[in-house]
Amino acid sequence: MRIVAALGGNALLRRGEPLDAAVQIAHVREAVRGLAALADGNDLIVTHGNGPQVGLLAIESAADPELAAPYPLDALGAATQGMIGYWLIRELRRVLPHREVVALLTETLVDPADPAFRDPTKFIGRGYPPSEARRLRDARGWAMRPDGRLWRRVVPSPEPRDIVELAAMRRLVDDGCVVIAAGGGGVPVDPDHHGVEAVVDKDLTAALLAARLKADTLMLLTDVPAVMAGYGTAHARPVGLITPARLRAMDLPSGSMGPKAEAACRFAEQRPGAAAVIGSLTDAPALLAGEAGTRIETP
Repeated sequence: MRIVAALGGNALLRRGEPLDAAVQIAHVREAVRGLAALADGNDLIVTHGNGPQVGLLAIESAADPELAAPYPLDALGAATQGMIGYWLIRELRRVLPHREVVALLTETLVDPADPAFRDPTKFIGRGYPPSEARRLRDARGWAMRPDGRLWRRVVPSPEPRDIVELAAMRRLVDDGCVVIAAGGGGVPVDPDHHGVEAVVDKDLTAALLAARLKADTLMLLTDVPAVMAGYGTAHARPVGLITPARLRAMDLPSGSMGPKAEAACRFAEQRPGAAAVIGSLTDAPALLAGEAGTRIETP
């Protein structure tokens, strides 16, 4: 079986935690225990988020008096792919000593005319009180939006159109390697392979990657056991098996479960007979067996 497993942001950092390396490495070790169970006898491709890490590097770059200009987002995305990929490689090799593990710096093709560039919506980095957010907006030209009680930077998030290293990735997977790729949705580039000042949604890239690699299962791993019908109400209940049409009809939060649901629907529609699964990383084997989480299939 061929599996694409997309680690949610909680796999590296939970809301309110410091961005210390030790904190993230501890979470990587937890995540790898779940991933190791998926690798047994299967092709495995792992993707991951990088929002807090890119946000941290962007803050540091913008504040560095030695720089004539801050580093662009595509370069920061590439830097975080390397750092997180290294952590995942190190831990996966410890638990899978007989498998080759490779992290592949991955570029994602985007359209420079994508309307997302006119309406930045993707949160990166930490939250700020309103007064500090206004100061950063004026000092650094950042677009800022509320996220709960705090404000955070938002950047364009264009649609992923293609994955540049797909052929190399396919060869590595066919050769038996566990591949870590498309971290943070991939480094966004235009058709001429110039870096783009944006970030790509990691779940939408994971869905595209899974479809192009002809995966049997796309696993969107997060910190909740399943998609919840009636989320936030006294009547909330987990959703089991569901079709893309029914899932899209649900009123899911746009800042959290909504993008995961859309990614799952796209994969299920592009790969009839395959399934997308949304659920907790700690339930990974049960998710794969259809015994936990929300399973999205096209009838």
